[in-house]
Amino acid sequence: MAATATAGGTMHATCVTFDDIGILLRGPSGAGKSDQALRLIDAGATLVADDQVRLTVDDGVLCASPPAELAGLLELRGVGLARLPFVSGVSICLVADLVRCGVAERLPVEDWEICSGVRVRRVEIAPFEQTAVAKLRIAAYDASGRNDPVTGARLHGEGRHDEGSHDEGREYEEGPVNDRDAG
Repeated sequence: MAATATAGGTMHATCVTFDDIGILLRGPSGAGKSDQALRLIDAGATLVADDQVRLTVDDGVLCASPPAELAGLLELRGVGLARLPFVSGVSICLVADLVRCGVAERLPVEDWEICSGVRVRRVEIAPFEQTAVAKLRIAAYDASGRNDPVTGARLHGEGRHDEGSHDEGREYEEGPVNDRDAG
């Protein structure tokens, strides 16, 4: 994606956070950044910035914050601007490029983006798919090294985490989920 910014600059993007896990949503005007942010907020995320995101680097970590004049504002296309609770800054764990339905790879290899000189996990997501919120949350928690708190999921595959390890001491058993599956 061509949208870039240097540390201390702004980027045309939107940012939300699940606790301390920042997700930077990128895409052209009309791609669904604000809509995706609203759905993520509805699922428990908090707004950081909409439309313009300030990027800085702090001790090698990419951080996002809202420009003062846009802090707490989210565009609700067809409705107007809404004032929402927001956080003033967060570390970015995931860059999500919003793409048309059917464009994202089915089983992509782990991808990374260099933003302001910092390496950050990157995914492509079709924002209007019903599962987009869950996919972004799972990818963001995985990028932060943690299991998704809703599903317990971690991403799996070549180049990802240790194949046999699971965070937080969770035990996973291979095999049928219930007796009906055992048949």
